[in-house]
Amino acid sequence: MTNLPWQKSTHSESGSACVYIATPAAGTILLRESDDPETILTTGPRQLAALICTLGIGQRKSHSYD
Repeated sequence: MTNLPWQKSTHSESGSACVYIATPAAGTILLRESDDPETILTTGPRQLAALICTLGIGQRKSHSYD
């Protein structure tokens, strides 16, 4: 799965805590984190949208997630 076209998140405070996303097939979304690239989570568009909504990503004025 390392040969997939992974897209990196656009912001990380430390520069090393990034999330990568890939879509190998329609309706399938893969997520991995830069600190543990061998662990890959599989999800779908609705589930990812629910996570993003719950976390409030894109709605924060500050990028501090502490």
